[in-house]
Amino acid sequence: MTKQEQLKQEILQKTKEYYELVHKPQQSQEFQEGKSRVNYAGRVFDENEMMNLVDSSLDFWLTYGKYSKEFEKRLAQFLGVRWAFLVNSGSSANLLAFYALTSPLLGSRRVKRGDEVITVAAGFPTTVAPIVQYGAVPVFVDMELKHFNIDTTQLEKAVSSKTKAVMIAHTLGNPFNIKAVKEFCDKHNLWLIEDNCDALGSTYEGKLTGTWGDIGTSSFYPPHHMTMGEGGAVYTDNPLLKKILLSMRDWGRDCWCESGVDNTCGHRFTQQFGSLPKGYDHKYVYSHFGFNLKPTDMQAAVGVAQLEKFPQFVQKRKENFQKLYDGLKDIEEFILLEPQPNSDPSWFGFMITLKDGVKFSRNELAEYLENNNIQTRNLFAGNMLRHPMFESLEKDKEYRAIGNLPNTDKIMNDSFWVGVYPGMSSEAIDYMVTKIREFINEKH
Repeated sequence: MTKQEQLKQEILQKTKEYYELVHKPQQSQEFQEGKSRVNYAGRVFDENEMMNLVDSSLDFWLTYGKYSKEFEKRLAQFLGVRWAFLVNSGSSANLLAFYALTSPLLGSRRVKRGDEVITVAAGFPTTVAPIVQYGAVPVFVDMELKHFNIDTTQLEKAVSSKTKAVMIAHTLGNPFNIKAVKEFCDKHNLWLIEDNCDALGSTYEGKLTGTWGDIGTSSFYPPHHMTMGEGGAVYTDNPLLKKILLSMRDWGRDCWCESGVDNTCGHRFTQQFGSLPKGYDHKYVYSHFGFNLKPTDMQAAVGVAQLEKFPQFVQKRKENFQKLYDGLKDIEEFILLEPQPNSDPSWFGFMITLKDGVKFSRNELAEYLENNNIQTRNLFAGNMLRHPMFESLEKDKEYRAIGNLPNTDKIMNDSFWVGVYPGMSSEAIDYMVTKIREFINEKH
């Protein structure tokens, strides 16, 4: 072993010792009712993530590198797709996925400014933001109140001669009705982007969500199913979309050489592009108006270790969800999120919706839980159309809605969720059930 290798091993061993001294005791603290904070989500890690992170930092490569390649390869294998590409966030993954559909390489199926994209208003804004930012027109369809996903019976009302794509998320890990959405997309020759940021590990008819559509996206922000701090991914089986995604992720370049590598094709100075001089350096030829959305290799290093734990994470989320469901299913005031038929959700959260006419409000219950150290979250934007960002857009020109979206408003007013993340103990789950039932009993 060289001096360099020996020193690295010493540093990594010290990193492990640091984890065991500082972080492990914090993670192992006994849950104390009313004192311990029940967070809705959080990072779950051990010494392996920290050792990978330090190992990457010692190489000091900083940008996309060996860990990034390893993560992409292993994520694609897990998903059963041909290609997965890392980006710097789940929001960037959605941005890249949508903008790929605007590429001139797609010919008549290309999304142009003014074209329409079907989506929902009950969700996270960055599922919709790229559509608006490009100048396409989002068309909003209402939700249904059993599985809390897009109401597929409204899809035909939303389609027009300008419709080019559907871009929707799986709510809190619960797959939307993929069969109905896919049949609709196939019938009208539409692209399908699955925002899979809250559903990594969920399956529908035995096939992983995010792999049914043309492009899937994931987020690796700390609350999500696995984390690398900031980070995300796009994945596809389509060779043309793969080419476009890579180009747009990496500045819009035409060249497909990996970072730090030159002349992979052997024709760097012999080709003709556009009206550039023949032989113009292919490293600096741009076929798209792209971005730089790559992550750092240090982020990917954390992700590689997280992937090892991922199956356990999914199982623990399912167990925590079921325990909450069993503890609350008899409360008459609640509508609880039901799994989509033919699905096996990898739950992101446990959502509760108040029935009409109950004696208390969503905010009263949420505030009671917060005052008892239980963190709560609304279903993100609730109804996006009611936020200030839409005040600058002209209805029926820059966006459309199919009806008044009453179920979306119901979710906005009466729904919230609590966590099921894998770092949550059984005692924390029991405490949440106890406090929720305590609140209900006080109101009776």
